[in-house]
Amino acid sequence: MIPSDHFVRFYNEVFKFLDKKNGLEDYYLEISRHQEHHCLDLFSRKGIAGMKEYWGMIAKEENIIQNKKGFVSDTKMLSGSSICPSLTKNLDNDAGACEKYCCHCPGWVIPIFTKTGFYCVYDLINLLEPTCSMNVFAIREEAEEFKQQRIANGAKPELIYDNLDKTDEVEANKERLRPIRDAALGAGGADCKRLFADG
Repeated sequence: MIPSDHFVRFYNEVFKFLDKKNGLEDYYLEISRHQEHHCLDLFSRKGIAGMKEYWGMIAKEENIIQNKKGFVSDTKMLSGSSICPSLTKNLDNDAGACEKYCCHCPGWVIPIFTKTGFYCVYDLINLLEPTCSMNVFAIREEAEEFKQQRIANGAKPELIYDNLDKTDEVEANKERLRPIRDAALGAGGADCKRLFADG
């Protein structure tokens, strides 16, 4: 297995090459299709509880540091903000970081959230600082309100990625998956009203 120190720097150079060929967006979608093997069933069955399970594992594997605690409930997952070790490694690199390196995260996760019936507001904050904020909602109005609040508080609209323009698709997928999710979690929903940073 290639060490993460080498992998993220290799990824960085691939992104630079593809950006010159205007191929980054297609590549992000291909990453998303591959990530479905890890996430689609888990998010489809368990919803936000499954997301907490997945990113809890990723946080441990990749040594992600939460510099602001998030929150998880039955209807939303607010990640707070985290220090990204991946971009940190690329910034500490004499080849330099790809300007659009951070865009691969919303590029692959948002299509999966859409397919599993959730809205996402992903704030990259600053493309050359290793921090971001991923926020997931079951209710569109909450996602829209959250996005507007971030902008009102100074977030740059051009660095906020979301799927609020895909309401029909999100809602159709939510209804399609509701029986599966209810069976997996029980009619009462997920019991995960804890701080995201907690175990």
